Amino acid sequence: MRKHWLIKLLMSLAVLVGFGLVMGRQEPIHAASEPTYTIGTVDSFEPFEIPNNRGTYNGKNPGIEIEMLQQIAKHEGFKYRLKVMSFDATLTALQAGQIDASMGGMSVTNERKATIDFTKSYYDSGVVMAVASNSNIKSLKQLKGKTVAVKSGTSGAIYAKSIANKYGFKIKYYKTDNTMWSDVANGNSAATFDDEPVLRYGIRNGMKLRVVTKAVNSQPVAMGIKKGQNQELLHKLNDGITWMQKTGRMQKLLDKYTKGSASKADSASQRTIPALIKNNAGALSAGLVETLKLTIVGAFLALVFGIVLGVMGIAENKVLTGISSTLIYIFRGMPMIVLAFFIYIGMPGLIGHKIPLFTAGVITLMLDEGAYVGAIVKGGFDAVDRGQWEAARSLGLPYSKALVKVIMPQGIKIMVPSLVNQFIITLKDTSILSAIGVMELTQTGTVIISRNLEGFKMWLIIGVIYIVIITLLTWLSNYVQRKVA
Repeated sequence: MRKHWLIKLLMSLAVLVGFGLVMGRQEPIHAASEPTYTIGTVDSFEPFEIPNNRGTYNGKNPGIEIEMLQQIAKHEGFKYRLKVMSFDATLTALQAGQIDASMGGMSVTNERKATIDFTKSYYDSGVVMAVASNSNIKSLKQLKGKTVAVKSGTSGAIYAKSIANKYGFKIKYYKTDNTMWSDVANGNSAATFDDEPVLRYGIRNGMKLRVVTKAVNSQPVAMGIKKGQNQELLHKLNDGITWMQKTGRMQKLLDKYTKGSASKADSASQRTIPALIKNNAGALSAGLVETLKLTIVGAFLALVFGIVLGVMGIAENKVLTGISSTLIYIFRGMPMIVLAFFIYIGMPGLIGHKIPLFTAGVITLMLDEGAYVGAIVKGGFDAVDRGQWEAARSLGLPYSKALVKVIMPQGIKIMVPSLVNQFIITLKDTSILSAIGVMELTQTGTVIISRNLEGFKMWLIIGVIYIVIITLLTWLSNYVQRKVA
């Protein structure tokens, strides 16, 4: 009877996860005659990628590479869907087969050539050093003993690492340009190395930095395909790049973003807090909705998973208790960001199928938060006096009924405060999923900041939104606790 009840719980969890996989599959279905490719790109890398305030690339000036891809796809007769993530994640996803091609101002290096087939180059980008506008640093020699900020995986980071020992400076890595630049502008780092067009774009749009060196280590920029794979796509991209270069379309596109009307983003009047809220209300609302969806679905599945672990943890069967303890130990001990990357980027290589982004986020929350819920449930049941078990069993109640009728009602009263608190933690932990490209509230803020460089104001706005939501949840938790007590 006891095993039968546990099997039902496990089957219910499997059904819920399966439902999540289906619901999370938001990728459109296209006719077989229309080849559709998944292209990985970065969340922002101006002027190559310039997202609109919703974090998508459907705007008027989406950036050099996005417009280039639009024209090539139309000319070569294929469709594509974009997957937005950090730059280093695009490279990992390319190797894992989650995406068919990668772009993001990617420099062609000998190291990358070992695992990536590159398209023809469409731009040559050199690395420059920039310092805060009020800094006295004018040369590389003045960096001795100081710290420089770089964006991980970029040509700027590679160049900085190659000269770090020679000039005696330390390196600090960041995921986004804005965070890296702000670190230098605020005086926390002495300098930064980045691609010249990217840095100059940021300076034109209000970042208080100045370039102090000439461009060096010039390298071609191209799109990448996993080595030996998707050769048809590689052929189409090369044909398209050649066509754009011969017809002058490529140069016209480059001039538009480096010299023309598309080189300036939001104006100063659009950067006040009221204007930022008004202009980005749609994006913030969409990010908030995504955060709440992840929280609700993830917390529900975590609760089910946690109950299963908790019940297994108090079972009389030592094998079940051992499995429960092991799973709780593993998922509580693994950093959530590592788990997210493993599920979204690592798992497809094992199972041979891509995992939708929303689904990967939900599974991450279920496993991570579910481990904590499992420990809470187990602790709540263990806290019930052992005599209650003995009394229930002496009356002839089987294990499952004793658990449901006698132990569970008492254990729930003990668990409720911790479970509600865990639900609030789940809400905050959704922000970690921005690392794999989930467009929740934190990632939305990152994208907006990449356009207007108003980091302080936007993080203040987003911080207030989180506080309001958590305050409401706290009131709800207090109400639930009063009802249960």
